[in-house]
Amino acid sequence: MAQPSAAEPRSAMRWYALGLFTLGYALNIGDRYVVSTLIEPIKAEMGLSDSGVGFLTGVSLAIFYVTLGIPLAVLADRSNRRNLLAAAVAAWSVMTALCGQAQTFVQLMLARFGVGVGEAGGTPPSASLISDLFGPQQRSLAFSIFALGAPLGAWLGSEFAGNVAEQYGWRVAFTVLGVPGILLALVIVLTLREPVRGRLDRVGVSNAAPHRLRETLRFLWRNSSVFHVIAAGTVLTFWSWGLIWWTPAFLMRSHGLSVGEAGALLGPIHLVGGTGALLVTAALMYLQAFRDPRRIMRFSALVALVATVPSILVYAGDRSLVVPMLWILIPATYFYIGPLMGVLQNLVPGGMRAQAMAILLFTANVANLVIAPQLLGFASDVLTMTTGLGADSLRWVLAFTAPTGFWAAWHCWRAEATVREDYQAVIGEGGQT
Repeated sequence: MAQPSAAEPRSAMRWYALGLFTLGYALNIGDRYVVSTLIEPIKAEMGLSDSGVGFLTGVSLAIFYVTLGIPLAVLADRSNRRNLLAAAVAAWSVMTALCGQAQTFVQLMLARFGVGVGEAGGTPPSASLISDLFGPQQRSLAFSIFALGAPLGAWLGSEFAGNVAEQYGWRVAFTVLGVPGILLALVIVLTLREPVRGRLDRVGVSNAAPHRLRETLRFLWRNSSVFHVIAAGTVLTFWSWGLIWWTPAFLMRSHGLSVGEAGALLGPIHLVGGTGALLVTAALMYLQAFRDPRRIMRFSALVALVATVPSILVYAGDRSLVVPMLWILIPATYFYIGPLMGVLQNLVPGGMRAQAMAILLFTANVANLVIAPQLLGFASDVLTMTTGLGADSLRWVLAFTAPTGFWAAWHCWRAEATVREDYQAVIGEGGQT
């Protein structure tokens, strides 16, 4: 096992490492999101209801993703994060490829369980490693670049997978997405070193001693800024990715698109719009003004507040509004990822950073992978059975869910009140006055 490196990270190497972590995050999102694109052909072949689809696409992955994320993060805060990350990437990639071999609902469900196990060990060690490669004032910038993996992954899971499925079938799409991750895992093991925890905080590595999960939970609960940052991230994820999860099916049912057409519509919005949004965010995080965490939280609140109106109009408006509103909604769902990750990592000591990230991912993915697919799918089934809406039942469930964006904006606003003082207590820096 490679020993941790205490030396100051070389500029080229830390950006190279960030690039690998970003690619891993892209494959994580792509392997997760692909099922959303393939809902309709899977549903048709296996004879599933919307509730069944919700369980297969969301809950089956989330059962292990959210339950194993925290134990694996505890391990990451105590062991070699590089090796854990490489093992996780290899595991979820193999299981994604196996999804393409499934012949029954049970086989596909078990493969999705495996994807969830692997993905649980991906982001927490990546976040902790990034925090030891970039100093406190650079972390929101670094995490905004890391977040570029989200639109790239969404494009892979939508347009790319949709095109492959249209030409070769949905099973081949799973296989094609699974193979690159196995190669990436080897590159991570062979080319990266494990850095010393907390070496870039002003308070020093003494602040990076491993913490028990109970200590971490107590710290997160008692710290107002952390509580509201995690709450904001959770509701934002439910609002944004919960809606987007069902959007391909909405486009197929309410607007008559095929699986390939839906992927071709959404893919460029994720890739171009999402990437553009994150590049703008990264540029803002580079500015001196955004070294003040209060401005980061104010920015996140404003984006959520403004983008909630288009999110309602996508589903409740007429056909002419769908595409332009999606070009506002989808890019807006990327703005908050990097800034909130960076703020969270600066609000907790080095020895609990993987755990803090895992707890955010736990709450956010319960909202995104359990509540959104299952609850919204169940609500759609109920409306179908009790009203004359037919295929439009999903449309109205999504329209009435969209205003949760206002709730997320409130949590961002509440975190702004105390975040500067809490920065000072943990990392020795509080941003500009």
